[in-house]
Amino acid sequence: MELANVMKLKLNADEAADIAFYETAFQYMLACNDISRYVFDHGFELNSVELSKTLYKHIREAFGLKSQMVQSAIRTVTARYKTVETQLLKKPYKVKAGDKQLQFTRTLEWLMKPIQFCRPQADLVRNRDYSFVKDRSGNELLSINTLDKRIKLSFEKPACFDKFFDGSFKFGTAKLVRMKGNWYLHISTVKEITEINREDVKQVVGIDRGLRFLETTYDSNGKTTFVDGKHIIAKRRKFDAVRTELQSKGTKSAKRALKRISGRENRWMSDVNHQLSKALVDKYGSGTLFVLEDLEDVSADERNLHSRGQSHDLRNWAFYDLENKLTYKASASGCKVVKVDADYTSQRCPHCGRVLKKNRNHKTHTYTCDKCGFTTNDDRVGAMNIWLLGTLWVTGDDNPSFAVKTPEEKILK
Repeated sequence: MELANVMKLKLNADEAADIAFYETAFQYMLACNDISRYVFDHGFELNSVELSKTLYKHIREAFGLKSQMVQSAIRTVTARYKTVETQLLKKPYKVKAGDKQLQFTRTLEWLMKPIQFCRPQADLVRNRDYSFVKDRSGNELLSINTLDKRIKLSFEKPACFDKFFDGSFKFGTAKLVRMKGNWYLHISTVKEITEINREDVKQVVGIDRGLRFLETTYDSNGKTTFVDGKHIIAKRRKFDAVRTELQSKGTKSAKRALKRISGRENRWMSDVNHQLSKALVDKYGSGTLFVLEDLEDVSADERNLHSRGQSHDLRNWAFYDLENKLTYKASASGCKVVKVDADYTSQRCPHCGRVLKKNRNHKTHTYTCDKCGFTTNDDRVGAMNIWLLGTLWVTGDDNPSFAVKTPEEKILK
């Protein structure tokens, strides 16, 4: 399998390079918006070859892009529309009609206006628009294409990026972006690794995600670990309070501040998830199967939305980001992540298999089985059931889930 990552290099750009990069990135953005309008007005044509035949000459003349950049701009636009198309299909439009709920599949035709590209940046192709070269002293430089000419300049490479230059990674398309007055080159990388099989699994760890506890894990040794999330909730609500105050003002300066806060919050959330995923992989080591609930069709763990405030917190936490980071780090460390059916994992007794919604008490955060009397923390119950589904996967069940056996035990959603 392929292990993908992004290497972010800070460019040591002087004033001339700064002007050349900005002009290139700005014209690239304008070209993408022009292509996007054409796609929107012509039935959402997403065939890059056909779009190139129609728009290539116009884009080159109107925006001064080099040949390869024109092709890259077309691919950038079509890729964005395909991503939006996938997102729309995954989230159909739902409306209540009496006692029934109607569902409509959403397509690109539901868009009210073309997709907008608002940030000056450019996609650069390896060995065509960017490449690594050496100067006469043997120092490594980056050679980057612009609208005018190629620019050679040095870059900052943290020690943690040395692994990307050991020959095991292949470099792909890079993105030229400007952040806080500095230019960066974000280079996509791919490395071939061996994926572990079922017979290679040494232990299974079930992970229940939430906000009261960011993670509740249950492992093959019967040990449960809780990661407290109180500080996360407190900080999120501080961000919300500042955001609400700025939104009420509605001024241009307030809108600029909102963008800064959004970026700061996203970076903080990403860092938290990075630390959580890294701690898990470091703790359990290679040969570990990490098991997560599949929350793709569950709105931020609907089972826990028993108050308006918690509903808002859960709907805004980056569960998907944590899943991505854990999947990447696990693959790089000889581990594996699988997702299992989320149904009934928080309402099933891990001892006797009883499934009954009222056995879980949200106020006391306990689970008490009315059949066998088993009592424990409700988040621990979720982790235990997720762990059990993971063990079923190890034994050969590709889609393990808990089936409801009797109408009495059926849970009304």
